[in-house]
Amino acid sequence: MASEKQATPHLFIDEVQGHQKRYSKLVQFTHSSTKAAGVMLLAAIVALVVANSAVYEPFIHFWHTEVGFIFGGTEQTMSLAHIINDVFMAIFFLLVGLEVKYEMTVGELTNIRAALLPIMGAVGGVAMPIVIYLLFNASNAEAVHGWGVPTATDIAFALGILALLGNRVPAGVRVFLSTLAVADDIIAILIIAIFYGQTPKVFWLMAAVIVMIVLIAMNRSHIYSLLPYILMGGVLWYCVFMSGIHSTIAGVLLAFAIPSGSRVNLRTFGLWSGKKLKEAHDTFQPETPVIAQGEYIETVTDLSRVARQVVPPATRLEHKLYPWVYFGILPVFALTNADVSFAGIDMGAMLTDPVLYGVFFGLLLGKPLGILAMSFICVKTKLGALPENVNWGHMVGAAILGGVGFTMAIFVANLAYTDEMHIATAKLGILAASLMAGIIGFVFLMLQAKRAQKQGVAFSESGDDFAEGEAEHAGGLNALRNPELQARIDAARARRNVFEIVVDLGPTGLLGGGSVRDVRDALKDEMIRVLQEEGRDDLIEKLQLQFQEDERVAPLAAIQDLVLQEHGEDALLRTEVMTSEDAVFTNLVKQSAEAADETEEQHVEGMAK
Repeated sequence: MASEKQATPHLFIDEVQGHQKRYSKLVQFTHSSTKAAGVMLLAAIVALVVANSAVYEPFIHFWHTEVGFIFGGTEQTMSLAHIINDVFMAIFFLLVGLEVKYEMTVGELTNIRAALLPIMGAVGGVAMPIVIYLLFNASNAEAVHGWGVPTATDIAFALGILALLGNRVPAGVRVFLSTLAVADDIIAILIIAIFYGQTPKVFWLMAAVIVMIVLIAMNRSHIYSLLPYILMGGVLWYCVFMSGIHSTIAGVLLAFAIPSGSRVNLRTFGLWSGKKLKEAHDTFQPETPVIAQGEYIETVTDLSRVARQVVPPATRLEHKLYPWVYFGILPVFALTNADVSFAGIDMGAMLTDPVLYGVFFGLLLGKPLGILAMSFICVKTKLGALPENVNWGHMVGAAILGGVGFTMAIFVANLAYTDEMHIATAKLGILAASLMAGIIGFVFLMLQAKRAQKQGVAFSESGDDFAEGEAEHAGGLNALRNPELQARIDAARARRNVFEIVVDLGPTGLLGGGSVRDVRDALKDEMIRVLQEEGRDDLIEKLQLQFQEDERVAPLAAIQDLVLQEHGEDALLRTEVMTSEDAVFTNLVKQSAEAADETEEQHVEGMAK
C-alpha cells in the first residue's frame, strides 16, 4: 500500500509543493484550539505587562482614539476599544451562534437525551457561581449586579487545555466539555441580552425586529448567497446597537438566519460531478497548454462553481471566520481587556473587595460544584448517562476546566460594573481563577491518565477509545494485530472485482476542518465514483435511494446490504471492507454484521473528531 501511495502523482504541480505544505501547516495551525488558547494567553500576558509599565498611558490613549467618518454635517465616530468590544465581538458572537446552530441542527444538541447530561451540567455551572457570588456581594448595592461575571466557560481555553492531553483521556470527555460550553454560551447570551443591556428604545427595537423578519424571509426564499446576509447583518447590528440592547446579540440573531442547507441537490450531485469529471478527462490534452484548452476549462469551471455551492452558507462562513476570530479578534480583545494595572491602586482595598472573592470562588469552586452536582443528579435519576469510557474522575477534571472563564467573563465584567475599581478587581479574580482552574484541571486529568495507564487502559488517537487491557480481541485498531485477518485482506486484494474506497481525512482528521457528516458524505461520493468507473449504475441508483431514505446511514453498511440483497449471504461472507487505510479494518461476516456496522460508524466519527 505504501508503494502505491508513493506512485500516485501529486495533485498540485511540483513547483508549488512547498507552498502547499506551508499552506497546509498554516491551516492546521489556525484550526487548532490549543494554538488559539496559546495566542490568547500570550495576549493576556502582554496586556498585564504593559498595564504595569511606563507605556500603559499611551497604550490606553491609543485604544481610545476615535475613528469614524464625517459626511456633511453628520459625524459618526467610535473609539478603537468600542470597535473591538461592540463590533469585533459581535463577529465573535456570530461564530458562537453558528456553532450553537450546528450543534442544535446536526450536532450533540439534536438528541436531547444524549445532550441532557452536559445541558444540566451547564445549568448547574451557571447557578452555583451566582449563589457563591451573591454570598459575598448580596448586600453590596454597587457590586451585586456583577453576578453574571463568573457564569460563563471560555470554550477556546478549556478545549485548548484539554487538547494538550491528546489521547490520554477518552473522546467522551471532550464531547461532554464542548457540548457543555455550547449550552453555557447559550445561557450567557440570554443573560447578556436580558440583564446587561440598557432600557430598549422601542423604535430601534422594532427596526431590529423588521430586519430580522427580512433575514428570515431571505432564508425561507432559499437565498444562499452570503453577501445579502452580511449586508443585512450590518443593518441589524446598527439597529440593535441603537436600541440599547448589547450589539453583540445581533451576531447570534444573524447566525440563526443564515441557511444551513445546500442549494445543490446532493442526491444528484454525485452523478453530475462524475459525468463532469469524465468530460474533463476526455477533453484534457496533456501536450497542450491549459490556457488553450477552452472546453476543458469550461468543464472544470462548471464543476468548481457548483462544488463551491454544495457547502452550506453557514458552514462556509463558520470556516472563514474561525481563524480570524480565534487568532485575531479574541487575542486583540484579550490585549485590550486583560489590562489589570496595580499602579495607583490600593492593593489592600482590592484584596478585601468582596467582588474579588465572589468572582474567584464563583469560577474556581462554583462552576465545578454546579456542573458535578447537576451531572450526578442527572445520572442517578437515569435522565442521562456518563459518556462511554468516562468515569467520575474524568468528570471532575472536565468540571474544573469549566471554571476557565476568560473571554466571556471579562466581557460581562465590562458590562456589569460602572466603577473602574470593580472592573479591575473582577478582572483580577477572573485571571487568577482561570489560571488556577486550567492548571488544576490539566493536572487532575493527567493523573487520571497515568492511573489508567498503570491499569493497562489506552485510548486511540482517532477519538474512538477502547480498553486494551480488558479486550485483547476488540475491533478497531486491534484488528491490525490479527495476522489471520491481515492475510485474508491481502488475499482479497489479489482477487478480481475488489473495489478500493479511500478517503483522505487530511492531517487534522477533519477533511480540512469539517465534521462527521462531511466524512460520511465524502465516503458516499467516493463510493459512487468507484461504482461509476465500474459501470454499476444499477448499484448507484440503489445506493442513492438508501441515502435518500436515511441521510445518517453508514455508507459501508449500505454497500453491505446491497451485497446481501443482490448475491446472498455467501457473497457477504466473502466480503472484506477496508474502512481506513492503515487504521481500521472491519471483517464483515454474517455472525457479526451488526457489530461491524457499529465499528465502521464509530471509527469514521472518531477520526472526524
